[in-house]
Parts: sequence; structure tokens; C-alpha cells
Amino acid sequence: MAATLAAPPAPPARLWTRNFGLYFTARTVAVLGDTMIPVATTVAMLALGFGVGAVGVALGAWMGAFALFVVFGGVFADRFHPRPQMIAADALRCAVQAGLAVCLWLGHPPLGLLVAGSVLGGLATAMFQPGLTSLVPQVAADPQQANGVLRVSQGVATMAGPAIAGTLVAAVSPASVFAATAATFVLSGLCLAALRLPSIEPDRTASTLQNLREGWTAFRSRSWLWSVILIWWVLGVSVWGPITPVGAVSIIGAHGKAAFGWAESSFGVGCVLGGLVAIRLRPARPLFGGALAMLLFPLMPLSAALVPAVPLLMLGYLISGIGWAFWGVQWATSVQTQIPADKLNRVAAYEIAGSILAVPLGQAVAGPASDLVGVHRLLFLGAAVSLGCVLALLAVRPVRRLPRVDG
Repeated sequence: MAATLAAPPAPPARLWTRNFGLYFTARTVAVLGDTMIPVATTVAMLALGFGVGAVGVALGAWMGAFALFVVFGGVFADRFHPRPQMIAADALRCAVQAGLAVCLWLGHPPLGLLVAGSVLGGLATAMFQPGLTSLVPQVAADPQQANGVLRVSQGVATMAGPAIAGTLVAAVSPASVFAATAATFVLSGLCLAALRLPSIEPDRTASTLQNLREGWTAFRSRSWLWSVILIWWVLGVSVWGPITPVGAVSIIGAHGKAAFGWAESSFGVGCVLGGLVAIRLRPARPLFGGALAMLLFPLMPLSAALVPAVPLLMLGYLISGIGWAFWGVQWATSVQTQIPADKLNRVAAYEIAGSILAVPLGQAVAGPASDLVGVHRLLFLGAAVSLGCVLALLAVRPVRRLPRVDG
């Protein structure tokens, strides 16, 4: 009997296509611009004589506008197409940042103008953000590999953005940072416009309210999805919101301002390493594998609480970043491959809103909570809650059992 030869495995799909290169550039420079804005806003407002409270109002206005409109951004992206919406958002963000740069160069802009710029910036980002998720499967045949590469670039951009902004502020002026961010959004919009994407005919017969309801139904019908968001609410309020201000007080008090910057940079390096690992490692149950990696995350609040020698502090932050980034790649890939394409933008918008709204709440309670229980106790509590959230991820059956979907 003749032997049957097995067909050789298909070669892996090439990641660095023209489309993915353009999308990669657009996303990287957009993150770079986004991370420069808070530095520019804070330094400019303080230089103009506005107090810390006014800075908080401006930054909170951005977050409020983003949180309020991101769900509608998902609806409009599904109703029409995410790319033109994202290009328009980049155009608005460019106009806002360029306008603020001109106003700062010309004189002393009023507080209302700066807050209005933050509101428009948050609104534009809300229209931009949902499409980031749905475009990945359109520009890459292997979403997990793409998300790993994007996570690495995001980590690098997140580290580089504040450093570039700080250098420009010191060497030139706060206005130059706003001008530079405007340029990043120009480049992002041009790259998105150059993408060659398949033609999609979305259903435009349903009303906006119906689209919102359909997106919510798709979101709540997937227990693995809303379970993670509920757990993330606890993590956001207890850890992500307080960790920066409370961790800064702890680390600066023990080792000085430079040590806090080194610790934050180490977390970014860890995110880069975690993204690189996620490019190669493909668990059959991605959220289970990601949750196992998240067991490393509590090392960040624990290190901030213990404040060991600076090298050990940096190591704790670095290891924590590895776990965080690996989880992030598995999560993003699961959302992109498990949700139908015609509902992906809306579901992603609900997911973004649900994930991000807990952070400002955590920031708001960080001060009173640290006054009540103390800085170090609050950080120890954050480490314990982080571990509890990871164990909750591992305990929820739909999260633990969700299979990988390739492509």
C-alpha cells in the first residue's frame, strides 16, 4: 500500500506588508503624540500661573470627553468605516494642538481656551480609538503577532513621548511640544489615508440607538468579556488609579525623584520584553495564559511599598511590565478574533470605556485613602488586590476556557 505523504505546513503569513507598515507607523506616532500632550499641558499651565487644581481640570476634561463619547465613536465606526473617522479625528487633533501652540506663542491664553482644547482633544481621541482594534485584523493576517509588535512599539513610544516633551520644554518652549504633537497627528492621518483596505458595506438602516443596543447586547452576551471588565474595574480603582501618585510619594521619599523615573522606565522596558515574548508564545487558551503572566503584575505595587534598593525596585517594575504586556497582547487578540467584524468597533468601545473609567476614580480616592491608611499600607493593599484580581481571572471559567482563534 502506497504511503500517503502529509502536506507540508503552510508558511507563516508575512507580517510586514505595506498595509501593516503604514498602520504600525500611524499607531506608533499617535501614541507618541498622546503621551506628549499631558507633559505639554501641565508644564504650559503651570508656567502661565495656573495652579495644580486648574491642571487637574484640564486633564480631567480630556478624560471626561473621551469617556463620554468613546461608545459613540464605536457606533459611528461600525455604521460607516473606522478609517475616515480616524483620519478626521487626526485632523481635529492636529488643528487643536497647532492652535494651542500658536496661542502660547502669541501670549497668555485663558484657562477656558486650554480646557476647551482638552475637551476637543478627548472627543477626537474617542472617535479615533475604537478603530484601532478593528483595523488590526484588516492589516495583518496574524493578529497575535501584530499585537505583540504593536505592544513593543507602544512601550517604546510611551517611554519616548514624555522624554521628548520634557526635552523640548527645556530647550525651546511648551508651545513647541504642542507643535510637535500636531506633526505626529499629521503623519498618523497620512499613513491611515494610504492604507489599501477591502471594501465594506456596513448596515446603515439601524438608528444610533439601535446600534448602541446591538453593541451592548454583543458585549454583555459574552461572559468572558464583561467578567474581565468587572475585574478590571476593581484593579483600576484599587491599583492603576492610585499607583502613580502613591507610588511616587513612597519611592521619592525613600530614594529621590530620579528613582521614581527609573522605576517607571523599567516598567516600560518590561512591557517591551513582554510584547516580544507574546510574539512567539501562543497559548491555546490565551486569556488563561495571559492571566498566568499577570501573576507577575503585583510586583509593581509590592516593590513601591517595600522600596528596596533601587536596582531591586527597578527589577520589580520590569518583571511586572512583562506580565502586563503579555496579558495585553492576549486580551487584544482575543477581542479582535472572537467578536464579529460588524460589531467589533462598538464592542471595543464598550470595552475601552469600561476599562478606563475606573482609573480616574482610583486617582480621586488615592489621596483620601492614603491619608486614612498610610501610603505604604495602601500599596500593600494594592498588591493584595492585584493578586486577588489575577486569581479571579483564573477562577472564572469562561475566561479560563476561552480557546484561541487564529486569524
